[in-house]
Amino acid sequence: MTGVRQPMIAPSILSADFARLGEEARAVEGADWLHVDVMDAHFVPNLTLGLPVVQSMLKATSIPLDCHLMIENPDRWAPPYAEAGARNVTFHVEAAENPVQVARAIRAAGGLAGLGIKPKTPLEPYLDMLHEFDTLLVMTVEPGFGGQGFIAEVLPKVRKARDLVQSGHLTLFIEVDGGINADTIEAAAEAGADVFVAGSAVYGADDPGRAIAALRRKARAAAASSP
Repeated sequence: MTGVRQPMIAPSILSADFARLGEEARAVEGADWLHVDVMDAHFVPNLTLGLPVVQSMLKATSIPLDCHLMIENPDRWAPPYAEAGARNVTFHVEAAENPVQVARAIRAAGGLAGLGIKPKTPLEPYLDMLHEFDTLLVMTVEPGFGGQGFIAEVLPKVRKARDLVQSGHLTLFIEVDGGINADTIEAAAEAGADVFVAGSAVYGADDPGRAIAALRRKARAAAASSP
């Protein structure tokens, strides 16, 4: 994943119409991943959907599912999402008892393993375990609700991870989630992100497909101009 980065856009169904999830998935067929926020009302103060809905979505779309588990006890609950067929399964380091063991279980089930960190969580204590993961998800808002403002102060964590990838120490997707839109995606791309979760910027657009293409162009241009 070194060299010229190809940005990936992952629309978040948190901003979609939950009564029409199949149609909403088809509306973003140009997306690279489809981001699915799983919240349990314990780890975060919101409740969304769980494994049965993800299983149904896997039948309704060919877009790889990017499941972001904002839940307690991911040690137990994360691997079944990979077993169901989710492409990428991210859980939060703040919630896991044994992050490396969870990552290995996700990979053994055929998925990519992602490590999520909240805005106030430092990256440094977890650098030694990142080689066990395929994705690092840096939250650019506090997890739990859509529509929040982008927190640019977390971008040094993105830069640190990108430096490790560029130097050959890691092979890792670097994902950002929260407040990503036409005004913020360039800063995230310049910092080193290559997967961008966008909710209202896609699903709030008149033409979600065109919105995805426009975001991808902005990210590609910004990545090309960064060191």
